[in-house]
Amino acid sequence: MLQTLRKAGGSLVMTVPKAFIDQNGLGEGSQVELQLLGKKMTVEAPPRPRYKLADLMAEMPQGLPRVEGWDEMHSVGLENG
Repeated sequence: MLQTLRKAGGSLVMTVPKAFIDQNGLGEGSQVELQLLGKKMTVEAPPRPRYKLADLMAEMPQGLPRVEGWDEMHSVGLENG
């Protein structure tokens, strides 16, 4: 795929194809890994982190916080229906 470099400030920039952005779930502010080898440059999207509920819960210092009176509160929407 041929790309044209454009001037932006003191740098040269090129666009990233929409297919690559969509395929890797990227957006403005996303970070990618660039690898340079001689005249070659590769762009790699880092893998998205995978979280497990048990691991996230283990990071909580005292488990889930409890709200006083939660169980006695009246319904305000469609909680029961």
